[in-house]
Amino acid sequence: MIGPVLDHPALDHLVLATPDLDATVADLAGRGLVTSPGGAHDGLGTRNALADLGDGAYLEVIGPDPQQPEPTQPRPFGIDGLRAPRLVAWAVRVADIDAAVAAARSHGVDPGAARDMARLRGDGVRLEWRLTPPPGTVPEVVPFLIAWGATEHPSRSAARGARLEEFTAAHPDPAGTRRRLAAVGAPDVTVAPGPAPALRALVATPTGTVELA
Repeated sequence: MIGPVLDHPALDHLVLATPDLDATVADLAGRGLVTSPGGAHDGLGTRNALADLGDGAYLEVIGPDPQQPEPTQPRPFGIDGLRAPRLVAWAVRVADIDAAVAAARSHGVDPGAARDMARLRGDGVRLEWRLTPPPGTVPEVVPFLIAWGATEHPSRSAARGARLEEFTAAHPDPAGTRRRLAAVGAPDVTVAPGPAPALRALVATPTGTVELA
């Protein structure tokens, strides 16, 4: 881990990207993993659904928003190229994102500059946060950084009942990946050797365990 400037970074959320949000939400519900509507990301052409995973973490299921016009740029997380749902990224929550970016750069990893984001929940509450750029190539084992400031954390209003049991990664260069994870202050995560970058999560639900990969 990188020193106290990051103020105990923690796993904030996992990102399950999908080409069809409604179909994926229904499939997950049928397997016991219930989500609640999140909101639309205006201008990005996406919307999401959320599930609390316990310990201040949540699952974000994100896909195209048919109510928005086609965005001028590709949708984030490689959504436009997906043919099936895929666990593509994860975020680490930090208290001071600018300090976290500077610390990562001092250790040889550039997460990118933080930018402001916002969306409206279904009940009209406006959420505001700052994050470093989501990965351009997915899946990405090294997380992006996020800070919620004074905004209520999304896990507080997300659907309950699930809990993250296990979260692991694979990469052709496990040692180098672990160094990059340490540079951004990521919580400990097992990185196994693998032919390509990959993420895997096991989520306990009231009816059994759901694997996301």
